[in-house]
Amino acid sequence: MKRRQFSLQLAGTAAGLATATGLSWAQAANVPVEGREYVKLAQPLPVTTPGKIEVVEFFWYGCPHCNSFEPALHAWASKLPADVEFKRVPVAFRAEPYVAHQRIYYTLEAMGLVDTVHSKVFYAIHNERKRLDDLDEIAAFMGKNGVDVEKFKALYNSFSMQSKLQQARNLAVGYKIDGVPTIGIHGRYLTSGSLAGSNEGALRVADALIARIRKGG
Repeated sequence: MKRRQFSLQLAGTAAGLATATGLSWAQAANVPVEGREYVKLAQPLPVTTPGKIEVVEFFWYGCPHCNSFEPALHAWASKLPADVEFKRVPVAFRAEPYVAHQRIYYTLEAMGLVDTVHSKVFYAIHNERKRLDDLDEIAAFMGKNGVDVEKFKALYNSFSMQSKLQQARNLAVGYKIDGVPTIGIHGRYLTSGSLAGSNEGALRVADALIARIRKGG
C-alpha cells in the first residue's frame, strides 16, 4: 500500500540469474544495490536499544500488502539472532482509520497480546470485512477474542498512548515512510517489497543490511 509508486528494478544480471536458475539471492550477489533494493538515509536516525541492531517494520492493519506479508515476516522475525531487536510501528498517513489502528496495536503491545491477537486483527479486517475504526466495534472484537475489554479501553485512551503515537510519527518522518510495508534497518537503511522486487526479497535485503551493520557498515 503506497502513497507513491516505488521504482521496480531487478538488481542487475546477478539477481536475474538467481530468478532464472533458482539460486539464492545471496549466492547470486554478495550485496544488495543501493537505490534499487534499498535506500540509505541521508541523515541516520538514533536507535533506542543500545547494543542491538534495530529493525522496524512500518505497517498499517488496513493494508492488503501488510496482511499478505505478515506470515512470512513473523516467521523471519522469530528466527532473528539475539543481537537484533525487531519491532513494528503502525503508521498514520491521515487521521482515520489509521490512528484507531495505531491505538489497537499499541494497546495490544502494552497488554502483551501482540503474539496472540495481532494476526487476528488483520484477519478481521481483510477476511471478515470489519473496519475496526470505532472503539465500540474494536472493544466488541477484543471481547470475543478473550481480551480484558475494560483494561483495553483504558490503555487505548491513556495519556501514554499519545506519546506512542508521537514516537511513531517521528520515526515514520525520519525514515521518510510513504508506503507500507517497509522495513527500516538500524536508522540507516530502508527496503520494501517494491524496492526489492517482492516481500521475500525485502527480507533477504534486510538480512544483508543487518550483516553489514554487524560488521560496522
